[in-house]
Amino acid sequence: MKLNRRNLLKGIGLGTIGVTGTGANAELTYATQTATTESPRAAVDFTDDVIYQIITDRFEDGDESNNPSGDLYSEDCSNLRKYCGGDWQGVIDRIEEGYLTNMGISAIWISPPFENITEVDSDSGTSYHGYWARDFQGPNPYFGNMETFQTLVDTAHENGIKVVIDFVPNHTSPSTDGGELEDGVLYDDDEVVASYSNDPEDYFHHNGGTDYSSYEDQIYRNLYNLADFDQQEAYIDQYLKDAIRQWLDTGIDGLRVDAVAHMAPKWQKTLMDTIYDHQPVFTFGEWFLGADESNQRYYEFSNDSGMSLLDFRFGQEIRQVLREFDDDWNDFWDMLQETASEHDQVVDQVPFIDNHDMERFTTSGGDTRNTDMALAVLLTSRGTPAVYYGTEQYLTGGNDPDNRKPMPSFNTTTTAYEVIQTLAPLRKSNAALAFGDTEQRWMNSDVFVYEREFGDNVVLVAINRSLNRYDVSGVYTALPQGTYSDALGGLLSGFDTVVNADGSIDEFSLGPQTVCVWEYSGTTTEPTLGHVGPTMGQPGHTVTISGEGFGDTAGSVQFGSTDATVVSWSDAQIEIDVPSVSGGYYDVHVVDDNGTESNVFGGYEVLSGDQVSVRFIVDEAETEPGENVYIVGDVHELGEWDTDRAVGPFFNEVVYEYPAWYYDVNVPAGTTVAFKFVKIDESGEVTWESGSNRQYTAPTNSTGEYVGDWQA
Repeated sequence: MKLNRRNLLKGIGLGTIGVTGTGANAELTYATQTATTESPRAAVDFTDDVIYQIITDRFEDGDESNNPSGDLYSEDCSNLRKYCGGDWQGVIDRIEEGYLTNMGISAIWISPPFENITEVDSDSGTSYHGYWARDFQGPNPYFGNMETFQTLVDTAHENGIKVVIDFVPNHTSPSTDGGELEDGVLYDDDEVVASYSNDPEDYFHHNGGTDYSSYEDQIYRNLYNLADFDQQEAYIDQYLKDAIRQWLDTGIDGLRVDAVAHMAPKWQKTLMDTIYDHQPVFTFGEWFLGADESNQRYYEFSNDSGMSLLDFRFGQEIRQVLREFDDDWNDFWDMLQETASEHDQVVDQVPFIDNHDMERFTTSGGDTRNTDMALAVLLTSRGTPAVYYGTEQYLTGGNDPDNRKPMPSFNTTTTAYEVIQTLAPLRKSNAALAFGDTEQRWMNSDVFVYEREFGDNVVLVAINRSLNRYDVSGVYTALPQGTYSDALGGLLSGFDTVVNADGSIDEFSLGPQTVCVWEYSGTTTEPTLGHVGPTMGQPGHTVTISGEGFGDTAGSVQFGSTDATVVSWSDAQIEIDVPSVSGGYYDVHVVDDNGTESNVFGGYEVLSGDQVSVRFIVDEAETEPGENVYIVGDVHELGEWDTDRAVGPFFNEVVYEYPAWYYDVNVPAGTTVAFKFVKIDESGEVTWESGSNRQYTAPTNSTGEYVGDWQA
């Protein structure tokens, strides 16, 4: 029951499906342009960035004075479940000596920075990873103090690097039967608030552990034995939102939100409203998907929550194609088509080839060329690529904690390092990689030729994953006529190519395990939208529009038919304030000073005001098989009486049981809303409850609750 917001026209980066026409005529010869590093885009736009994910404790020990002592610490890191000494100073040192900047990295994603528990469990070890927080407002002393954290942010910015922190609003720490850890304890300003076994205010869920049998079960039961927050409790809601405001005030540029599949989606929408109201930054959530797994709720969350996602569909499929070899390029193309169709803005997703929750991409004794090829595909694909620390050093390892070994070296001459070093700057110099559509140009099970195109910018990639040579014929491209050198400089056995006047490329032979990248950076003269961020906000919130061809003289930006206030304007980036319009979905487009209109971003969501989470509960709502309960009302957030936009389906098994139904819903703060509960069956038939409309006045700055019986 979600509104389709995917009426994005070509050029917005959704990925055009199929082979298109011939390239332009140009009696010139083109060499690959030298990529140059430009100033970072706004904090809400990471489309031309490459993120480098760092497990802080495993990267570099820059300050031995903050290392733990006793049973918390493994000096030689032989015990991977204990602290090994890595810290923020180590990251600072590697930025300053150039390891990250020379690789072309323009954003780092570090472990959760919060103070974690300090006890040791005989089985699960320590909280070296940062995911067992006890005080979300204080720093982890084994990583450094707040002064060092601020130095990290400042040093990164001075070197053109954005900083993303991991945020963990789902839980604190494990509550173990043996009591070896700290029982999920929560602190606020050094004062104990509650623990899992001493929780008089019910700040945690006490519904047992999830068996993943349903979405409801994942949200309202514990993930493993982790003490699971009840974000609907007013104190927890305020505590988490106050904490994230504090970290935003340090100047960070992004957030990765842990375990988004395990928290109420509409509460998370209120969290995003808090972030965008305080300091808009790029935010992506972690919704884990296994190999060959797809989930419609995954896409619905991406399109409705206000945050994008760590791209597990991409990450799992590229591993199937270039690591496991269980799938081929046809399957990879199917994934690209699916994600382009399902995500409202696919260039906002964060693809990867490995991370801390799966085995390393490089296998022990395996062919490192597969890693090189995977990195080349990752860095030329749609979305903002994330590289896991040590992948460029061919670090191996199985599941946690074996996939979190110490950084083995900082060698800048590995082929993987050089692949990243070459392609990362290309994402900044050629807008096709930041925003472009993905088009299939030639494909069989082993060979994939694909093209990214945006405005007058084109990148054509050819990859052969096999140990066999293939002859490739019949390729057409949008590259202008001319000769193109391999942008990788032959690193992966690439070679020059010639594009004919009709856009064709003569038959060529693609050798074993070869990757070629050919590119053309043109000058786009008409306004062309590439990215809008955030895609949700209130009137007065700032929105950044990125693309090309806007011109140097300000024109206008329209939400539907309403002009927005222009804050800043350049040829590649515009900042505007959301105009004073009512809550709803709006098409956004740019009109340059000559009156030329851009393509349209369809479905920017304007909220009706500050958002709070309210739990709506309806009892005695008996249903037929296939029927579910929803809520619909008079404000945008409740669908404006349109049952196609009704909110739900409600839950009825964990917190309340059938025939009681419940759902946590974002509504405008301090607003009196009129609404009704409805039943909707699998065919879409709607049954309204009888009686007059219900009314509820939402709290101004807290969570709320409404309880009523179904009106038969």
